[in-house]
Parts: sequence; structure tokens; C-alpha cells
Amino acid sequence: MTIPSQTAGPGTPKKVTVATLASFKARGRRAAFVTAYDYPTAVFADRAGVDMLLVGDSAAMTMLGYPNTLGVSMTEMLVFAGAVCRGAKRAFVVGDMPFLSYQPSDEDAVRNAGAFLIAGCDAVKCEGGARVASRVRAISDAGIAVMGHLGLTPQSQAQLGGYRVQGKTLAAVQRLTDDALALQEAGAFAVLLEAVPAEAAAYVRERVELLVYGIGAGPHVDGQLVISHDILGSFVGDIRPRFVRRYADLDLEVERAFHQYADDVRAGRFPAAEHLYPIEPVHEAEIRAARLPVIPSEARNELASLAHSLV
Repeated sequence: MTIPSQTAGPGTPKKVTVATLASFKARGRRAAFVTAYDYPTAVFADRAGVDMLLVGDSAAMTMLGYPNTLGVSMTEMLVFAGAVCRGAKRAFVVGDMPFLSYQPSDEDAVRNAGAFLIAGCDAVKCEGGARVASRVRAISDAGIAVMGHLGLTPQSQAQLGGYRVQGKTLAAVQRLTDDALALQEAGAFAVLLEAVPAEAAAYVRERVELLVYGIGAGPHVDGQLVISHDILGSFVGDIRPRFVRRYADLDLEVERAFHQYADDVRAGRFPAAEHLYPIEPVHEAEIRAARLPVIPSEARNELASLAHSLV
């Protein structure tokens, strides 16, 4: 699929950059932003013209089966990031820095952010506002683009009291804005607002120069992020945020396919003749003649019973 006015030549997609994203905002064009954790998803999203891909620490839950995002490691995240970057030719790829990959020190933050760029990412994302501003500054000073993340920050869910909507009062929205301004001052190019009311997101966006993206933050932002598994209906977990809209039900299709496959194997319908590699009849006859004699099923059962009685 080619996107008119966004190609560098026939069949050559033009790479989305920070400057591209800024031009989107200037033109009032909202960016389409989804998560991706593997090569096929990145390829499909890229072909569809999705602008941004987040290699999210949500992979802990969607791909690895952890109960929350805290368990995923840098090593695991870099495997996901590398796969996504190999599949994305046009989309802007953001690597999500996992828990404790940037909090301990500026040195840790820069080293781990750099590892995402070596894997092919265009930017990294960190959770938190003023309290992580020094880390954001260190990463930014190293020449790495940084996206902040405010509102519901899953790595801090214990402090937030679980998965709860944030920014529900004017005072809370002002604190969000102060955090966004701290990130801006530290050199971030964008901020992601998660699980905040639409008016709260609009308030923040009006007061910062950052690109402001939302996941469950209403329409008054510069682009929308959604977990790809939620879009596709392919996540087996119990979390169903109210802001999610399913565009497919792949979970049902995948389960149906596996069920039919298992039935066909057990019934001997698969593999069928069309699934076999051809062989010259003369060679087939020679091989068949040289095969060991087939023991009837009744005899096999008798041998099995005898062997069991001797144990």
C-alpha cells in the first residue's frame, strides 16, 4: 500500500521523523500510533500507513504473559525492538524503556536508551514527569529523542492505586501540566497522556510546545495510541479499557483455526494428498517395498499389553 504524498519514489516509503510529526501537528493532521512487538505486526502496520509504532513494555502482558509491565527486561525489550525495526520502513519507532532501565542513574538511562537506538528505534519513551526530568535531560543531551509519559503510568501503578483515571480535578490537571513542562524543559519532543479526561488532555496540550499524544485521552491531542492487540481483538487478558475499539476479532479466528487443525490431524484429514511432496513412481515403489512390515493395530495392542504386564 502506498500513501500519496508520503513516498520518496515509486514503492519507496518516506521515513517519518520528528520533523514529520511536527509538520503533522502544524497541518492539523493527527498521527496514527499503535504498539508493535514483532516483525509481522510492524510490516502490516507499516503497509497500512500507520505513522508511529511503540515497542511498548506492555509486551510484558501481551507477549510474555506477565501480570503487569514490571517484569519485562531490557534484554527482552531489545529483542522486540529489533524485530519491529526490521519490519518498519516508514513508521517512526519508539522504544519503551522498561522498569529500572532508566531510574537508577543518568548513566543507566543513557546506556539503555542508546541500546534502543542501536536496535533501530527512532526515540525512546520514559514514564514520569519532574521526578525523571534529569534522566530525560541526560538522554536528550546524548542526542536521543525522548517521549515522556504522564497520567496513568503503569510502572507506578502501586503508587497510583492501580489502573485509575488521572487528572480528574483542576489541581490534578495543573500537576500534569507542570510535569509536562518539566519534560519539555528537559528536552523531550513529545508526551503521551494515558487515561485522562478529554478536557484534561486539551488543557495540557494548550500549555506546552510538546507534541501531545493520547491513549484514552480523548480527541484533543496530536495523535492516538492504541495497543495493537486491543485493535485486533487478539489479547487473552482481562483488561478491557473503555477507550478501546475492536476492529477485528482475531482471537476467535485463531482459536477456530487451531481447533479445526487439531480435528483434521486426529481424523487423518491432514495432511492430504495435495500437501505431500511428489516422487517418481518407480522410486516410490522401491521405497515402499523396502519399508518394514506394518503391524496390524490388533497386534500392536497385544504387544503393548504384554509389555505393560512385564513392567
